[in-house]
Amino acid sequence: MVVRLPFRPKSLCFTQSLSSQCLQQSNYASIAAITPAASIESHHHAPAIQRHSATQPPSYRPAELRKTQIHRQYTSLLRSTPLMLVFQHNNLKASEWAGIRRELALALRKGVPKSVEGEPPAQDPSEAVRIQVIQTGIFAAALRVSEFFRPKATSSLDVHAVEQEELAMSHALSEAAFAAGRPSKKALKKRGLKGRAAKHMKKFTPLHRLLKGPIALVTFPEATPQQLATALSIVAPTQGSTSAFPAPKRKTSPGYYEPAVQAGVQKLLLLGARVEGRVMDQEGVKRVGTLPSLEGLRGQLVNLLASAGMGLTGALESASNSLWFNLESRRMDMEEQAKPKEDAAVEAKTDAASP
Repeated sequence: MVVRLPFRPKSLCFTQSLSSQCLQQSNYASIAAITPAASIESHHHAPAIQRHSATQPPSYRPAELRKTQIHRQYTSLLRSTPLMLVFQHNNLKASEWAGIRRELALALRKGVPKSVEGEPPAQDPSEAVRIQVIQTGIFAAALRVSEFFRPKATSSLDVHAVEQEELAMSHALSEAAFAAGRPSKKALKKRGLKGRAAKHMKKFTPLHRLLKGPIALVTFPEATPQQLATALSIVAPTQGSTSAFPAPKRKTSPGYYEPAVQAGVQKLLLLGARVEGRVMDQEGVKRVGTLPSLEGLRGQLVNLLASAGMGLTGALESASNSLWFNLESRRMDMEEQAKPKEDAAVEAKTDAASP
């Protein structure tokens, strides 16, 4: 039978006792180093971490999708374009679109006045006036955002409040922008709409009535009647010798009578226009196109103001002149009446002085 005795060296016992003693001393030191906690009032809230970059705000729709970028482009177009013609096209070919764009650019360049020495050259409007085919559904959604969404102007973004940061994300692709195109809960309750019908309910503008079928737009950077009349004479000419928008003559614009251009013009139907935020039909568009130029309107306004001033001056002068004439005539009458009496007195004096 083998009996095993526990063997424990003294050096090992010394190291264990030393380590336990050091551990107790470190605990005492940590307990002594603890300071009393400060009051809650003395604490300052640390600034909250921004969830999104200031230059890349979050989007309600996925920003990498092509539809989202097209929506953003249409919203910018609606906000920056004062004059917009709406056409319905019937599947024009690429050659037909190219011919119409070429003839429209040539017609607009002809209306540019010649530059005078010492003055900057006039801007070519053919570079800014464009014809483009749009996607009707995305354009209708962008129209709701541009018409009904009014973002609140904030001077600065409070980074200390995450909720305020989310509310400040009020760009055209935010959730608030898309929600602005839907009717309020009060309006839905008034109509009695609930569930899925209320979810798909959207607001509409007068321009939405024109967005039916394939749509093409002619956009202008400025709302000038001359450019509008030039564009209508190319894309929507009227027949007749006394028409306001006749087609260009064959001698001056032979390219306009090419088969591709003529076929493309026949496939375009003018539906209306959007002028300075107002929607007009065909008659309204033609009425705007027949207006005089801005310089002509200014001349008419100056003549109107001058004629009104001259009329007021004449009215004031006529009153004073009539008063002067009346007083003068009365003076002459009184002098004529007093003249016989003076003659009689002179004769009486002469008779009394004679022997």
